Amino acid sequence: MSRMPHSRSVLRTVAPLSLGGLALWCATMAGAQAQEARPAAEAGAASRIARVTVYPGSATVERVARVPAGARSLTLGCLPASIDAQSLQISADPAVRVGEFNVLTEDRDVAAACASPLDGRIRELEDQIAGVKAESSALQLVDGYLRGVAGVGGIVAGDDAATPPTTAAAGRTASPTPAQITATAEVLRKSGQDAFTRAHQLKRKQEALELALKPLVAERDRVAGQRARVVTVSINLAAERDAELRLSYQVRGPGWQPTYRATLDSANSTVLLERQALVAQNSGEDWSGVQLTLSTGQPGRATQGRLPRAWTLDVAPPPQPVAAAPAMAMAAPAPPASPAPLARSRMAEEAMPSFDVSSIDKGFATEFAVPQRITVPSNGQRVTLALGSQTATATLITRTAPAVEEAAYLIAQMAQPAGVWPAGAVGLYRDGAFVGTGRIDFASASAGTPAGSTNLSFGRDELVTVRAEAVQDLTGSTGFTGSRTERKTRRAYSVDNRHKTAITLQVLHAAPVSRNEKIEVESRYQPQPADLAWDRSPGTVAWQQSLAAGATAQFSAEHTIRYPKDIQLQERQ
Repeated sequence: MSRMPHSRSVLRTVAPLSLGGLALWCATMAGAQAQEARPAAEAGAASRIARVTVYPGSATVERVARVPAGARSLTLGCLPASIDAQSLQISADPAVRVGEFNVLTEDRDVAAACASPLDGRIRELEDQIAGVKAESSALQLVDGYLRGVAGVGGIVAGDDAATPPTTAAAGRTASPTPAQITATAEVLRKSGQDAFTRAHQLKRKQEALELALKPLVAERDRVAGQRARVVTVSINLAAERDAELRLSYQVRGPGWQPTYRATLDSANSTVLLERQALVAQNSGEDWSGVQLTLSTGQPGRATQGRLPRAWTLDVAPPPQPVAAAPAMAMAAPAPPASPAPLARSRMAEEAMPSFDVSSIDKGFATEFAVPQRITVPSNGQRVTLALGSQTATATLITRTAPAVEEAAYLIAQMAQPAGVWPAGAVGLYRDGAFVGTGRIDFASASAGTPAGSTNLSFGRDELVTVRAEAVQDLTGSTGFTGSRTERKTRRAYSVDNRHKTAITLQVLHAAPVSRNEKIEVESRYQPQPADLAWDRSPGTVAWQQSLAAGATAQFSAEHTIRYPKDIQLQERQ
């Protein structure tokens, strides 16, 4: 009976261990309250971006705002500083009469409601990190409590040397039973294990959150440094009833880059062209769930071409004597200083992302309306969009230039499909296998193709064997007195077709071309080439013929060059 009060004391000491989760719950609730305590500026926006039309290097953004009945003015703030003020257009429902509007550009720090588009995500991660830290602090309290209980248990176990007299006396009068000691030790072990495991999990979670937070903070600082100013548009109006007002404007910087995927079906001589687009923007505002349209038009280009200047002829005046330079000549003015490296880097960043679509010169633009709503963040991240596919008939040619490389390559020639096809990179697939990358550019004719067509090279043809014989080069003298040099050069090639079907073979050869009337060139070919100026290039000879399966074709070219011995021949090849 004398042990009962001590037994109840031990139970009262251990019982609060089951409430350790209460401390963790309180810490979690504190983190949740901190997460709910967000600035009211994030509660909603007066307007939303409904539609965006992206051009090479710019974009037209259309915002929609609700106008309540009886409103006399509307203010749209926190717009990006990259807005072209001259492009602002305002339209509204018939129930709204729109008057004058004002445009104000100010520092972002002055406009308290204008936060970076990344601030919400950064604040959310910071709140989660704060919650993890609060839970870790609560676990430290639990850990300290467990260590204290463990110390008391050790004292009760009989450490009389380190125990005050009163405690030691109590221990002697009311020692716990072995069963009570075992139960207390088990509860301490289980609680301590759970606390240490949870602490390790919280440490890993905090590391992951901090790793996700770091790039967002860096991006926010970069964007804030580039665009530290915002635009506010104030509109005077009169609304008879609830209606919508639309504000459209152009921003500089966004753009899209066309990319393609070409899959060759060699059995059917067709190429499947798949359109894709890479869209990126860093205008300072996120495009969240917008209706996106891609256009090949270029509103930033000149609207009128250059005109010819007058061509006049006159008699040149006699040359004027040049005065002697004075001994102490005045120093020439220094050339204009180039922009500082930092300024140049900032201008380069402002121009990003840059796209090469602007080289297209077409009379009309093609627009691609994306059916689903798209989100493009304002951090330069590229979003890939599929724009459909089209199958084109191709002419397959096996091309080789034996004097340069003893190899043959499979070429697909195809005409431009309907519409505007901006130049862009293309991934090349031959019969389902990836062979490499190339470039599609219908505006600039490929080698040996008419305007509006292009060549796509689908890799090396391993079933065609190409051999070039050793060059035969002889030099001698001609003329009545041997005053001229005569040089004869012979090149010969052979091509084997190891395909099971016939191929269209094209063999290219470079013939010498005279640039001086004193140099004579005479050429003989076997067989006769199909084109002596292939790709409109004099001297580039092309043989083209059908080569049956298992057949071999022979080609040769002999060139005789004559020139006076007293001149030095300049040869470039």
